[in-house]
Parts: sequence; structure tokens; C-alpha cells
Amino acid sequence: MLLNLTAWLLAFFRTTSQILTAGIAITAFALLLYALAFNLRDRVARSFAAILVCVIVVFTGEAIGSTTGQTSWLSFWLHFQWVGIIFLPPAYLYFSDALLATTGKPSRWRRFWAVRISYLISAGFLFFLVIGVLLGPVVNTDQPAPHLQRTFWTDVFTLYYLGITALSWINFIRAYRRTTTPTSQRRMGYLLLGAVAPTVGSFPFLLFGSELVAQHPLFFWSFSALSNLVLGGLVVVMAYSVAFFGVSWPDRAVKSRLFKWILRGPVSASLTLGITTVVRRAGELFGQNYTPLVPILMVVTILVFQYLITVFSPWWERVLFSGQEREDLSVLRRLEDHFMTQNDLTQFLEMILAAVCDRLQASGAMLAVMEGGELDWLVRVGNAQDMATPPAEALQERWGQNGVSLETFQWGPHLIVPLENDSLMGLMVVANTDRASLDREEVFGLNLLVERAALALHDRRSLQQILGGLQTLSSDMDMIQRMRAVGRYDGSVLLQLDVPEVSPDLAQSVKEALTHYWGGPKLTESALVNLKVVQDSLDTYDGNRANAVRGVLREAIERVRPEGERRFTGEWILYNILEMKFLEGRKVREVAMRLAMSEADLYRKQRVAIEAVARAVTEMEALARVEMPETENLTPQNPPDSE
Repeated sequence: MLLNLTAWLLAFFRTTSQILTAGIAITAFALLLYALAFNLRDRVARSFAAILVCVIVVFTGEAIGSTTGQTSWLSFWLHFQWVGIIFLPPAYLYFSDALLATTGKPSRWRRFWAVRISYLISAGFLFFLVIGVLLGPVVNTDQPAPHLQRTFWTDVFTLYYLGITALSWINFIRAYRRTTTPTSQRRMGYLLLGAVAPTVGSFPFLLFGSELVAQHPLFFWSFSALSNLVLGGLVVVMAYSVAFFGVSWPDRAVKSRLFKWILRGPVSASLTLGITTVVRRAGELFGQNYTPLVPILMVVTILVFQYLITVFSPWWERVLFSGQEREDLSVLRRLEDHFMTQNDLTQFLEMILAAVCDRLQASGAMLAVMEGGELDWLVRVGNAQDMATPPAEALQERWGQNGVSLETFQWGPHLIVPLENDSLMGLMVVANTDRASLDREEVFGLNLLVERAALALHDRRSLQQILGGLQTLSSDMDMIQRMRAVGRYDGSVLLQLDVPEVSPDLAQSVKEALTHYWGGPKLTESALVNLKVVQDSLDTYDGNRANAVRGVLREAIERVRPEGERRFTGEWILYNILEMKFLEGRKVREVAMRLAMSEADLYRKQRVAIEAVARAVTEMEALARVEMPETENLTPQNPPDSE
């Protein structure tokens, strides 16, 4: 009985350890994809990506090698695992150098050459691995797990591994001591805690303790399962700390995006792998064939887990990431959910006009919105598609020069009804309808529908004013977020960054350059050529100044672009005007028709859009004046604080 229990526990912990090993490889790969997608421009993130590649290689080789039965394939995967082990020390040294440079202590030559020499030494050990000198043959007869035989050069590599790791940790501790703010110290502490995992968890300790653990296989597999669980968690902690480097998003956005990706990626994949593995091995243990259940369980696990993430994500985002800002963020989310776009307004007004036609038995109706003192005919239903619009003289005669309506009136056979809510919002034209012929119930229904249409126009105008205010603030908020991202671990950078102000001359230069975007003297002779951001991009465009200015303008326009898929709604108005008017070169009338606005309103919005581009160019110029090469990253003018 005791032997059976021991065998069960041994099988349980061995399977759990193998599942967790594969889970670590999956998690590292998912975090590598995250780094490649979001913050690879930052040196710390790039060096962390090198560590993740080594972890992927190590644990992929271990996971596949532990399940193969052929000695030749086992030898291949164990040697494959050693490729990651060999290059892990220089990757760690590179990561620690980048981290220390981020805190304001750049490397001049010692750390710079130490990283490169360590990569060369690792390349030499890789050559020894290929020719069969670094390691011996596979040891597959002793418990608890197969491994490669140790040689003299294995001991030499172990000393090298320990030495480079020690140098890396010296840099880690120095970087931690150089951080000043409580937030940066806390995250640096998380990073140092997580950094323990890859170095300790990746080294093959069976090289030196195989005889001891062979006598206690249950202890070995239980400890292996526990250590793999801790290792996977620490890798995530390390990735969490690195996720804040090189990005200007708010902390809550970084946390939410990373947490969602971890749940939908590695956690979902590891859970699916674990369940299917347990079911398959349970079938083998009981002598039953559960193989047909494996694909069914895979599909069910993926769908159920994704469903749970979707259902509970609003709750855990609100609890974990909102904090004291919960109420403000809740207001913004409600505004986003209930924001009335141009399409929403058009659909609602079409419903109003259809109800008016049905109530009054009219053959058609149309509705105009008052924009900048001019009427923009927005919606038509029924036979109003071909109906002429009332002339401006008729409206001026009834409503006067001040644009305040007095009453409804007849325009031939059609009834014209003003839409008012504190001010004139627009008007409605009902075809072939005489107000005098309407009964009391029809008049009541018409007035009610007119009030609702006016309310919708008023709410839409209020939302557009809010949106305009947010667009004005967005560039300043972006600049503050960038300064916060750059100065997290080196506060001296904040002394070099100023919130830029847009000069009228720059705005005029941007306008002229956009006017001749596809060629012309106002582009080739633009004053924008003298900007540092343009000068820095000349090499990219082979010294062509016009192309350099065009490229900077294009990047500035992309900064105006809202997130998500392009739409023709209120929040996209500025970007759509820039895209169609200047980049695509369409005519003013064509752009106005496509965006459902008058030409006068288009010119007003165009001025706002050009100012937004000028503000983006100003921010790019400010950042270009403080950015340094990676080898001189952050405060390079301070020789006593460098190496």
C-alpha cells in the first residue's frame, strides 16, 4: 500500500513538474511577444527580451526532452537546452548594464566591453558544445531524470556562469540604490526579486547532484514542481517590472494590458495543456483510451476560460487597477459607452423623421443641423431625397439675422419646424403638410418628436465641446506621460524637458508645408527643415530635405490619430481632415461631403487640426533635443558618474 502511494505521488509530482516546465516556456514566449509588440524600443526591454529567448530555449528543450523516449532525440533536446544556458549569463550582464544606464549611469567602456566579451566567451562555449567537448553523453539510466554527463569544461563553464551572474547582480544592486522615488524603488525591488528566477532555475543542477537525488526521487520531483511554480511566477513579476520601461501609458493601462495578455495567453495555454496531459496520462494509468476526449477538453477549456476572463475582467480591472481614481475612470467609461457619434445621431434622427411621417401621414421629411451659423442637411427620409432645400432668404426673413427662430411656417406645401434647445439647433421640413390641417393629437405628437430631436442635437453639441476640450488636453497629457516615463528612474532628465509651447510661426510653417505636402516651394523651402527632428531624419531619407519634412509631418499626423480602427465619428474628425485634405489631396467640397459637414465648419476644424499637428511637431522637437545614443543614454555630460 505504501509503495503504491509513493508511486502515485511520484507520478503526480513528475507530471506536474513537466506541465509547469512547459508552462514556463509558454509564459516566456508570450511575454517575449508582448515585449516585441509594445516596448521594444527601450533598451531595458530589448535586453530583457534576450533573457526571455534564453529561457524559452532552456525550458522548451527540457519539456520536450523529458517526454521523448528515443536516446538520439533526447540527446538533441538536451543539447538544445544548453544553447540557452550558455547565452543566459551575457544576456543577464547586458540587461543589468541597460538597467544601470537607465538610472543615469551610462557605460563608457568597461561595462560596454564586458558585455561584448561575455558574448564572445559564450560563443566559444557554444563551439565546445557542438564539437562534444563541453558535455559528455546522455546519462539515462539513473534516477530521477536524464541529463548530460559532466566534463572538465562543464566545471569551467560553471565558474564562468557564476562569475558573470555575480557581476550582473552587482549592477542590479547599484541600479536599485540609484533609484529615488518610492514607486521606482518598489518596482526595481520586484525586478530584482524576479531576476533570481531565470539564473537559478535554468542551471542544470543534476550535473552535480544526480547521485544524491537518485536516492530520493520523490523529494526531487516534488521540489522540482514547487520550484517551477515559483519560477513561473517570478518570471511574470520580472516582466511586470520591465513593462513600465519605455512606455508613456498610465500605470493602470500597463497593468491592465499585461494582465489581460497573461490570462488570455500563457495562463490559458498552460491550463489547456495541463488538463489534456492529465486526462491522457490518467487514461494510460488506468489502461483506458481517453484520447478522443483530449480535443474536446481542449476546446471546452479554451472557450470557458476566455468566457470567464470576458465576464470578470471589468470587475478585477476596477478592483485591482483603478484605486483612488475609480470614480473618475468610471465617469470616463460611461462617457465612452454612451458617447453619441455622428452615426448614432443620424440613426436616431432618421427614426424621429420616420415617426413624424407616420404620425402626420407625410410623404417625406428632412432635417438640418445648425453648424457655425449655417445649415447642414443631415437626414432625409421618404420622398424628401429629391426635395429642394429652403433658400436662405426665406429663413432670414422668418428668423432674422440673429438666427433665433420665432415660429414654424409654411414654405409652399411644406411645413418648416425649428429645433430649439436654449438656442436654434436646426430645423425640420415635413413634406406636403399644412399645420392648420393638423388635429390636436397630431400637433402634440409633432411637438414631442421635435423636442426629442432638439434634445439629441443639443446633447451631441455638448459632447463635441467635451471632445474638443479633451483633444486640446491630449497633447499636454501625452507630453507629461512621456516625461514621467523617461524620468521614472533618473529624475535629472526632467530638468532637460520642458512642456513645449506652439509658436504662431511654427503653426504657419506647418500649414504651408501641409498645403504643399506632395510638392511645392512651401515644402522644399519650409522653415521646418531647421528643426532638429527633421535634421535627425535626413539620413533615413538619403539627405532629401523635402522627404524628411514630409516624414516628420506624417508622424505628427499619426500622433493626432485616435486609438483603434479608423471611423468617421466625432473623435476622428481632426485626423480624417488631415488624412483626406492633405495626405490624399482631396478637394474641400469632397471632404466636407464625406464628413457630413459644411465647408465653413470644415475650415474651422482644419485650423484646429493644423494646430494639433504643430503641437505634435513641437513635442517631437523637444524630445529630439534630449534623446541620446544608447551608449550615452541619459546625462552623458557627467563624466564622474560614468564608467
